[in-house]
Amino acid sequence: MSLWFSDYNLDQINQQNKNTMVEHCGIEITEMSDETLTGTMPADSRNKQPFGIVHGGANCVLAETLGSIAANMTCNPTTHHAVGLSITTNHLRPVRNGVITGIATPVKIGKTTQVWDIKTFDEAKRMTSQTSFTVMIVNRL
Repeated sequence: MSLWFSDYNLDQINQQNKNTMVEHCGIEITEMSDETLTGTMPADSRNKQPFGIVHGGANCVLAETLGSIAANMTCNPTTHHAVGLSITTNHLRPVRNGVITGIATPVKIGKTTQVWDIKTFDEAKRMTSQTSFTVMIVNRL
């Protein structure tokens, strides 16, 4: 059984990210299973710090993007939406080139709070960061 409130498709999700930070960073949602959401971000000049590796904040942007989209996909969009409360990212391995893949997996899906685990990987499938992201489910105004 799927975690998602509705039948979403990747084109629809990616279209909603047009003209946002998500698009600016080159993030693309690439896959969804019944309980996970996957996306990619290029390790390019948009996302690197001056020493030539992906900026830690860019890792957080990828993680928060995946967690936020996933959390919102569990809500009835006409009545509720998810907003971020806390994000903690551990940077485990630098990335200089290629594509970073992130996978968001639920830890707890509650009525008013959710916790998501987001892991990122380099092209060699080595884990590069791990994020815990907490959201609150609020009434849509």
